[in-house]
Amino acid sequence: MSRFSAITDNPHENRFNSKIGILVTNLGSPDDATTPALRTYLREFLSDPRIVEIPRAIWMIILHGIILRVRPSKSAEAYKSIWTEQGSPLINITKNQCEKLKALLSKKGHENAEVVMAMRYGNPSIESGLEQLREKGITNIVVLPLYPQYSSATTGSTFDAVSRVLTKWRWVPQLHFLNGYHDHPKYIESLSNSVKEYLEQNPMPEKILFSYHGTPKQFLLNGDPYHCFCHLTTNAVIERLGLDKERVITTFQSRFGKAEWLKPYTDFTLKDLANNGTKHIAILSPAFSADCLETLEELEEENKEYFIEAGGERYDYIPALNDRDDHIEAFYEILKPHL
Repeated sequence: MSRFSAITDNPHENRFNSKIGILVTNLGSPDDATTPALRTYLREFLSDPRIVEIPRAIWMIILHGIILRVRPSKSAEAYKSIWTEQGSPLINITKNQCEKLKALLSKKGHENAEVVMAMRYGNPSIESGLEQLREKGITNIVVLPLYPQYSSATTGSTFDAVSRVLTKWRWVPQLHFLNGYHDHPKYIESLSNSVKEYLEQNPMPEKILFSYHGTPKQFLLNGDPYHCFCHLTTNAVIERLGLDKERVITTFQSRFGKAEWLKPYTDFTLKDLANNGTKHIAILSPAFSADCLETLEELEEENKEYFIEAGGERYDYIPALNDRDDHIEAFYEILKPHL
């Protein structure tokens, strides 16, 4: 039997159309906020060698023998705190982003563009998204991972997943894989607008924290550019808005395990600021293109408690860019050279 999957309909009918497929991807979410759903999701996520770079045999024993027996129930409780009637916030926001992007593309004269959503882990999968495009006879695909700052653990892993699917296709499509947009002018404009709108409606905070998802420090030492791209994003917003550099801090959140991660840590920084007399901070997370567990539960709730309990008085979370119009326009400008 051939290792290559077959096209079930007429294999040559409508295979030369002018449509462009846009695969919009994000990290993903469990199917439900339950322990079984989290076990399934975490098994896939934590089995990715891009996420945990230790010898596989050792890690599989730890993962299946300890972590998947303990962590799913704890993670399920965290997800329950952000779950909505529509389900996962990340999935719903990404759906809205795709719908608005499709509408904008049509408005700009790109009616031939098909926009499909896919998640690196969980559903809808990258394989199912690519298959949707193949079923439409599309042989020109642009992959847009919604990670502004490239990291091997996010963007790199997405490329792995796309590549694995395409190794099973007899007809490999023309592929444009976009590996980041940390300093794209329209992304910086949208991010700056969100901060500017906050500042126009609230008192100036003593400190503004740009909190990015962390990665192990070893990734940086091994050549991953993510840390540098995060600082470049922060600096671009500072420059655009004319912010006082002494008022802005770049930090890193969401670490797990015992290894050293990128510093300074967001939670430690918040405690230190409050302990040293800072009463009012604002915080945002530019690495997240959509609000999710790490922003809605970790930043907006958990880290707020750290700051207030340590003596802080006002903690303001500036939401992710989500489906705001200037964010969708940024997607369009990022995609435009490949349309």
